[in-house]
Amino acid sequence: MPVMTLDIAKATKEQKEALVKELVTVFAKIINMPEETIYVFINEYDTDNVGVCKKLLSELKKEKA
Repeated sequence: MPVMTLDIAKATKEQKEALVKELVTVFAKIINMPEETIYVFINEYDTDNVGVCKKLLSELKKEKA
């Protein structure tokens, strides 16, 4: 049972579904295991709890808006 853990900022259900679909496909191909044996755990973080380039991600998003 291979396990993949993702730590990401908040994402929509559709984005998470797309991530799981694409990552499982690639992972299974590379490690030569059936897709149905691969588990994916997603840990989501509020953008106030993620730092990038000395700033909170929430602030960076505001600057780009």
